[in-house]
Amino acid sequence: MNMPVRHRTGGFLEQILPPLNWSEPIASEFDDLYERMSRLLESAGGVSALAGRTQWAPLADLHETDDAYVVEAELPGVQRDAIDVEIGNRELHITGEHKECGNEGVLRRTTRRTGRFEYRSALPVDIKSDEVTANLTDGVLTVTIPKAEAATPRHIAITD
Repeated sequence: MNMPVRHRTGGFLEQILPPLNWSEPIASEFDDLYERMSRLLESAGGVSALAGRTQWAPLADLHETDDAYVVEAELPGVQRDAIDVEIGNRELHITGEHKECGNEGVLRRTTRRTGRFEYRSALPVDIKSDEVTANLTDGVLTVTIPKAEAATPRHIAITD
């Protein structure tokens, strides 16, 4: 699980709490604990949710049909050339970047995600990687991944 992008610089406490009169030793201990937890999660199983401060994962659905897997990822506002789709070793990997738009005035509050994003999904069966298609329409990236023939279910007639 990735967390939303944080736009403020500084330590962990400065990012999640309003300015308080924390003494420097306490604040640095929390920042140290945050970094140690991040390293622990990375070593336990891949990318840490805490370490990925600048990355987020788009909302996505993966559904299966008789002959393909279809992934629909929500990427509103992301340009087609800012998205990279890769298939390899029975894994789908979608990466890219949603750039912040240049608005006039002072930004008071934002809940929109910007920055680098990443979506990974393991595929349970062999696929036809040369026939994978991707389509971006109305902010939804649809990736269709055809199954290999051996993985396609077929009906077996029972004989006497």
